[in-house]
Amino acid sequence: MELSLSHSSLGISAVNPHCKASSCQPKAIPSKLNGKLLDLSFKCFKNGVSVGLYSQSSCSKHVPTRQFKRNSIWACSQVGAAGSDPMLNKISTFKDACWRFLRPHTIRGTALGSVALVARALIENSNLIKWSLLLKAFSGLIALICGNGYIVGINQIYDIGIDKVNKPYLPIAAGDLSVQSAWLLVIFFAVTGLLIVGYNFGPFITSLYSLGLFLGTIYSVPPFRMKRFPIAAFLIIAMVRGFLLNFGVYYATRAALGLPFQWSAPVAFITTFVTLFALVIAITKDLPDVEGDRKFQISTLATKLGVRNIAFLGSGLLLVNYIAAVLAAIYLPQAFRRGLMIPAHIFLALCLIFQAWVLEQANYTKEAISGFYRFIWNLFYADWSQDNGAKT
Repeated sequence: MELSLSHSSLGISAVNPHCKASSCQPKAIPSKLNGKLLDLSFKCFKNGVSVGLYSQSSCSKHVPTRQFKRNSIWACSQVGAAGSDPMLNKISTFKDACWRFLRPHTIRGTALGSVALVARALIENSNLIKWSLLLKAFSGLIALICGNGYIVGINQIYDIGIDKVNKPYLPIAAGDLSVQSAWLLVIFFAVTGLLIVGYNFGPFITSLYSLGLFLGTIYSVPPFRMKRFPIAAFLIIAMVRGFLLNFGVYYATRAALGLPFQWSAPVAFITTFVTLFALVIAITKDLPDVEGDRKFQISTLATKLGVRNIAFLGSGLLLVNYIAAVLAAIYLPQAFRRGLMIPAHIFLALCLIFQAWVLEQANYTKEAISGFYRFIWNLFYADWSQDNGAKT
């Protein structure tokens, strides 16, 4: 396939012995083709060199091979995009907006936590495992994701103005998802989640699930809008993401196995550990949003006490969590794997100290604060991934 230049357009012609002239018409590339590719073509014609779109020529000495291939692929993608179906483009755009609307980082935390607790309950009672439980566990995970989607979605609907300042990439604030579509999504999530839980897990778990939806609602929706009050706000987040999630999932799993609820040392520790971790997330989540919160007069601990103080508070609480994990492994060797739990939490604590130092050195810029908050979530995932070192 060779490039040819004219005064008005840049065309592609294919030399293929199996191609008939009537069916192989050259396709025009829009005049907005990458400037680097156009410069490359002029240089090659100047030197009397024919440029192959998918092969390297002697002209490649003027342009790095990797850059040349990237520009070539870009050109081909433009040809494909020019002839693509507008309806498919709309569907693809809507799917992307819905995914961002769900806040994927919160889904990962919900999924990891629920899977870890279900696995723990099943391993503790491996003789009661049935294949039929797999479908029930999967439906429970879908219900949790629906509940998560409702809570983060209703928050975005009522925070459009704030998000345009703090999180302009979110789909409603960016104009990629209409408010009407967002309402349809959150109603769908709430109804679907309640139906799944009510049909599969009985009245007690359904009441816990409804409580989580209620707390998520009053957190964002006027006239309650509890996010305006720092203490109430982070207590709600810690309750929903910490205690209700862990207690509810473990209770539901034991009920599915035909067992009464019973605390064990590992599960009690995990629930306490994650509840405190969720409290830290609730405290630090407002760090990147100080500018918008101040503009819209949203009172948070970060706006009241300052970014630096809240960063130190969150780091200090997490360090307490990690010290407690190490002490639990030392004093309860029958319940925890010392060889995993102690070194893992010491390492994570050192990483946290280093990131707090990096944030201090960066003088608490918005980019550094956002990076620090993302790191807190990565610590959360890391703790769930190694299941806190509890023995089975």
